[in-house]
Amino acid sequence: MTIFQNTDLQGKAALVTGAASGLGRTTALKLASVGASVFLVDVNEEALAETASLLGIGTEKVATQVADLSDPAACQAVVDAAVQKFGRLDALCNVAGLIYLANTPDMPLAQLQRTIDVNLMAPFILSQAAIPHLLENNGAIVNVASSASYIGEAYAAAYCASKWGIVGMTKAMAMEFQKKPIRINAVAPGGMITNIATNFVPPENCDFELLKRFSGMRGTVETEDVADMIVLLASDAGRGFHGACISIDAGITAG
Repeated sequence: MTIFQNTDLQGKAALVTGAASGLGRTTALKLASVGASVFLVDVNEEALAETASLLGIGTEKVATQVADLSDPAACQAVVDAAVQKFGRLDALCNVAGLIYLANTPDMPLAQLQRTIDVNLMAPFILSQAAIPHLLENNGAIVNVASSASYIGEAYAAAYCASKWGIVGMTKAMAMEFQKKPIRINAVAPGGMITNIATNFVPPENCDFELLKRFSGMRGTVETEDVADMIVLLASDAGRGFHGACISIDAGITAG
């Protein structure tokens, strides 16, 4: 017996966005390891199929759908497909996200819009679609915020706005559903070795001293550690959490 024995998700179904790589893939693997059926969503078809193959579970317990979550109709469609596949939905894990670093006066409006659409609008619309099903099963929503939800980060005004918004959305929804059988929480990771990090492109003529101000002194955070917390919050072991945003950032936001 472990201290988190109630993370058993046998017979339950979870939807994970951003599942093709990074934290989304790790979360999918962790959920499957504790028995959950998983519906995996990402815009990257090839990498999404690779995640599914890594799970080591039968097709009756895993499904994938390629979707661009900046499209509101796609958000509704993936929830509908997940419920159709598994007959239920117990956890929505809003992991998908992106960042464009730019000098604020120079940021293209298309990048600003896509940042808000993927990082904030998609979790909201996915939650709208999922909540009726989650209420039926005492389910949970777990949103992925960021250390950028609490501190200003140079050249990341759009990203910070979207991630501060995720925390506000999480807490507002939690208050709205105080009297209903659903839990709504978030995790706020610091920098992780994911596609976002490996594809990092600094803005033209940026001040690297400013960039270093939001780099942790203890290095990056492991995706496994963040995924463990997501699974905890998605399971009965997280029954005491509602409206929380848990920082896992190796001290970036400590002071």
